[in-house]
Amino acid sequence: MSITANWSYPTAIRFGAGRIKEIADACAVAGIKKPLLVTDRGLATMDITTKTLDLLDDAGLGRALFCDVDPNPNEMNAEAGVTAYTEGGHDGVIAFGGGSGLDLGKLVAFLAGQTRPLWDFEDIGDWWTRADADAIAPIVAVPTTAGTGSEVGRASVITNSITAEKKIIFHPKILPSVVICDPELTVSMPNFITAGTGLDAFAHCVEAFCSPYYHPMSQGMALEGMRLVKEYLPRAYADGCDIEARAHMMSAAAMGATAFQKGLGAIHALSHPIGAMYHTHHGTTNAVCMPAVLQFNRPAITDLMGQAARYLNIEGGFDGFCAYVDAMNTSLGIPKGLTDLGIKNLDVDRVVAGALKDPSTGGNPIAMTRENTTKLLMACL
Repeated sequence: MSITANWSYPTAIRFGAGRIKEIADACAVAGIKKPLLVTDRGLATMDITTKTLDLLDDAGLGRALFCDVDPNPNEMNAEAGVTAYTEGGHDGVIAFGGGSGLDLGKLVAFLAGQTRPLWDFEDIGDWWTRADADAIAPIVAVPTTAGTGSEVGRASVITNSITAEKKIIFHPKILPSVVICDPELTVSMPNFITAGTGLDAFAHCVEAFCSPYYHPMSQGMALEGMRLVKEYLPRAYADGCDIEARAHMMSAAAMGATAFQKGLGAIHALSHPIGAMYHTHHGTTNAVCMPAVLQFNRPAITDLMGQAARYLNIEGGFDGFCAYVDAMNTSLGIPKGLTDLGIKNLDVDRVVAGALKDPSTGGNPIAMTRENTTKLLMACL
């Protein structure tokens, strides 16, 4: 089965196996003549990165690489990336990798031309208007995992290393100009990353679907994204070289991130402070928290998740959907709770405080308070 397409929602996406070969042309379309490829340390020496740099070099675009990116990137990574960008005389960024490489790459392109400090652009009110939009460098995004969907996002998640808080930096112009979704780049993902990133996409779809805000386009996209994960994540997990499954999972990732323009909720509100404080894998943390959050939101989403269950051919309505989530987590090796995830001596008060401050909190279908969020967090243990 051939899966190839050209999409322009939410941005221009070149989708299909082997399309990384178009990286130089993607740069030309974005107006980039001297790109800086930003990725994480783990990907820096992998074949997919080396071959991409070769393609750039052969096209006369150089092979500049910045890879000082932590799994949960922070302001120190951002500062180092901006220095590399400026000193190298670059005119655009190729954000390459999973969520960390994509988010940090987008942030470097955003910050390189700004004069105000990073935290002045946190996603609060209209703070994004403080940025000089004309100084934001063009971005080409190349995901190498299928989960975060940051390649189609207008924000970057960045950890404040001083306060151990995850912050969101938003601006409409950090939506990449061109995205290359090549499922061949994902075949080398180890199983635990395939599972964690895939369930991150599923969490995006579930929370967007349950968000009380109005956005019917996102609602439909979230529902179909759930179906793609249900059908194809087990296949990608069982056989990493299953290109059809890898392709559909890349679609689900982009769909989830597009859908959550409608809102996120308690899953992400919890996983953001937990990840910032305990350095856990984001998607895996989402998966661990999901069963408890579904039960927490039960009074508000029973009928809605019943609709989703029918679309996904899951029997039993809300309870059947929850049972499916439990079984899927088990089949993909997801820990049963935060303790099994490796978190010892959880600072409950601090995590709850972080969750209540997180922007995702507002999209939860049941209002989150200190009391009920504490009970929810304990249920995640």
